[in-house]
Amino acid sequence: MTADAIHRLSQADWLRTDGIQAVFSAIEQQGDEARVVGGAVRNTLLDHPVPDVDIATTATPETVTARALAAGLKPIGTGIDHGTVTVIAGGFPYEVTTLREDVETFGRQAKVVFGRNWTRDAERRDFTLNALYVDRHGSLHDPLGGLEDCLARRIRFIGDPDKRLQEDYLRILRFFRIYAAYGAGDMDAEGLGACLRQRDGLRHLSAERIGHEMRRLLKAPLAGPALRMMNDCGLWEIATGGLARVEDYDALRRLQPIADEVLDPELGLVVLAGFVREDLERICDRFRLSNAERGRMRTAWAGLKRLRGMGQLPDAADMIYEFGRQGAIDGLLAHWAGLSAQGTAEDKDFGEFLAQLRQVSQPEFPLKGADLIAIGHTPGPTLGDLLKTLETTWRDSRFLLDREALLAQANKDA
Repeated sequence: MTADAIHRLSQADWLRTDGIQAVFSAIEQQGDEARVVGGAVRNTLLDHPVPDVDIATTATPETVTARALAAGLKPIGTGIDHGTVTVIAGGFPYEVTTLREDVETFGRQAKVVFGRNWTRDAERRDFTLNALYVDRHGSLHDPLGGLEDCLARRIRFIGDPDKRLQEDYLRILRFFRIYAAYGAGDMDAEGLGACLRQRDGLRHLSAERIGHEMRRLLKAPLAGPALRMMNDCGLWEIATGGLARVEDYDALRRLQPIADEVLDPELGLVVLAGFVREDLERICDRFRLSNAERGRMRTAWAGLKRLRGMGQLPDAADMIYEFGRQGAIDGLLAHWAGLSAQGTAEDKDFGEFLAQLRQVSQPEFPLKGADLIAIGHTPGPTLGDLLKTLETTWRDSRFLLDREALLAQANKDA
């Protein structure tokens, strides 16, 4: 297994592109070295997709910038104060960061200097499986012995876990998120204990940072077990200000084979935290969610509420008309998950209704106020009331009445 993983790394497509090789060639001059580090190495070893590639180097940011320009590449000082320059090569962005080492450590405000020691740079990172490097030829460099942890899918802090967390309390959430994405077996007991001891540090994090990390966690394969442990340890309540329906969320994730929507954080949060509408508003505010995310959660909650209040599943077209296709599907999946957690869901009926929600056309009301004015109705509140009455009549007909039939009804009601 180890040999296969290392071979896969040495032959990785992203490592053999002209773009990344051009970045290596530009940087590696006058004794400087450059190596890919972190996620790209970890994901390749574990046979996961590689969305981006980060490079560590002994060259300073100013040197990286000058050499990239001289090589005809495009450097952007995206995080130059922290030693990072984004270099565009072959149309792909590479974040190039100078090796760093701590001089003094006091949380996120630690005093850091640029260095040339690969082991010191690795010691600053969070987990052993993220402290793996590969050079331009595909040779793996493992200064802290993280390869074994990586291949065993063991999420273990580098050095003293309490110290790592005190440097940045967001690493508490990252511990659970990385486990949810890459872990296997039981969580590392030492790391879990440190997260429990340092949990009050979550109260000092910004809403944006917590929300970003939690949304990523909810997309991960083992989100259910990770969230259950977070809830048991009291971390969910600190992060969200409320309780969690973990059983409902587990049931939601079991629907993934027929509904990819269960991986969407908005739906996951509705199922986890949607005891009442106010819970959703608290989560939206606490995580600083976008208007689009808030809108989807509110519509899903409204669809869920309607289904909860019915003794049977409604007409699919009517559900779509009221909540939109996405809102109708979200509401159904949330309702289905809740009943499944209680052992009362009729999976066949719900599955058939889900198929209908995906297939039926979205109805479009064929009348506008101008249509009624054109046949002699006077603009104003009475016109609006008539339009609403006709819309109700149209919905009651299961959308069978056409424009002419509705206009005839309007004349009859005049």
